[in-house]
Amino acid sequence: MNLERRARLLTLWLWGAIALSLLSWVLVGYPWPICVIAVLPLGAPLNGLIRGRRHTYAWATLFAVPYLVFSLTELLVNPAARWVASISLLLVFSWFCTMVLFLRASPARRE
Repeated sequence: MNLERRARLLTLWLWGAIALSLLSWVLVGYPWPICVIAVLPLGAPLNGLIRGRRHTYAWATLFAVPYLVFSLTELLVNPAARWVASISLLLVFSWFCTMVLFLRASPARRE
């Protein structure tokens, strides 16, 4: 299996793990509607991620930034949520890195 395909599969697995980690914020006291609303925007890049569209991978890296900021903020200021914030931060940062890896491994197509 080549690096491009591995990065694509790992990106999709991490996408699912991030969705689950956002839903797990219920365990530290966040209301479940807020957790569900936080997961909804993750659906925006999903079609392009599944199809392996470079353009989607490029903008989805920027799409990950608010999730990184939220996780980092909660990690620093909310002692009760540090364990969930740590997991979320690790997953979102890994998702970001695998999207960049996919972009580096896949050939740029001129269209």
